[in-house]
Amino acid sequence: MSTRVGTVPLAELTTLRLGGPATRVVEVTSEDELIGAVRDCDERGEPVLVVGGGSNLVVDDAGFAGTVVLVATRGIDVDASASCDSDALAACGGVLLTAAAGEPWDDLVAYTVANEWPGIEALSGIPGLVGATPMQNVGAYGQEVAQTVWTVRTYDRQDRRVRTFANADCRFAYRDSRFKGSERYVILTVSYQLREGSLGLPVRYAELARRLGVAVGERAPLGDVRAAVLALRTGKGMVLDAADHDTWSAGSFFTNPVLTEAQAAALPDGAPRFPAGDGLVKSSAAWLIEHAGFRRGYSGGRSAVSLSTKHTLALTNRGDASTAELLSLAREVRDGVRSAFGVELTPEPRLVGCAL
Repeated sequence: MSTRVGTVPLAELTTLRLGGPATRVVEVTSEDELIGAVRDCDERGEPVLVVGGGSNLVVDDAGFAGTVVLVATRGIDVDASASCDSDALAACGGVLLTAAAGEPWDDLVAYTVANEWPGIEALSGIPGLVGATPMQNVGAYGQEVAQTVWTVRTYDRQDRRVRTFANADCRFAYRDSRFKGSERYVILTVSYQLREGSLGLPVRYAELARRLGVAVGERAPLGDVRAAVLALRTGKGMVLDAADHDTWSAGSFFTNPVLTEAQAAALPDGAPRFPAGDGLVKSSAAWLIEHAGFRRGYSGGRSAVSLSTKHTLALTNRGDASTAELLSLAREVRDGVRSAFGVELTPEPRLVGCAL
């Protein structure tokens, strides 16, 4: 465990490269250190911010007056004899893969592809660490971790004990879970139940299917799926590259809105609409943003921030930005979509010390 005290800029710890200083940063490399650091702060009544890859954080320019616990735990355990929870999975074999919260997510995806364990291959290229994936039910290209998470082990700060949640108890929903927005639980490890085989899961996302040259619902080799997803994400500035300011972002800044049928019917004819269950309809935040007049690269006259030049869903730091400038652009986009379509966009990143 290492500790830095003083004005440690959180801009160094976030993919947006924004955020003022923290009072103290403690980097932990074991589960015991992680629990101990959080418990110590709780006992002293000191505010705590647990940070992983920093890919989903927007931190105020004033920083964080407390201790940042930087998660750098490592470890992967594979149980190939784990029982499966469905007849379909049991028929094709399965493995239970448990990873520490501090494991880099894309490294874990690459590991599963190399070992021919399908289930998370379409989540390639997503930045951040394993511990963040169940928090907001990370998803992309037709897959989400709720489909494979078996259990989530946590440290319960309220009861001061380790608690394990089964998938059904995680309250997974679209980009949501019982852990999102809650300070109570610190995620320690995540277990994923994966299949065995050289082919990925059926491709559910039309853009990915076209890239692979298969029909929606068909399967493709795992390596091909990963390569196609990485290519698609790179083309949208969604794979981290220090030399590319389009990747100086928190990924998709707004979630796709889930609307009532009446709200969806009020959208223009060309607006995307996808069934979301329970009579609800999901539309595309990117489409709404663009058709509200905010094109790729839009800055609204701001010199240091803009929408990505590759994808309208990402708000980017062009090199010398402030969080205040980024939030100003976010408010303009949100308000413009509301004015044009009557739809309220919701930010996807966690806002620390600031708000839209």
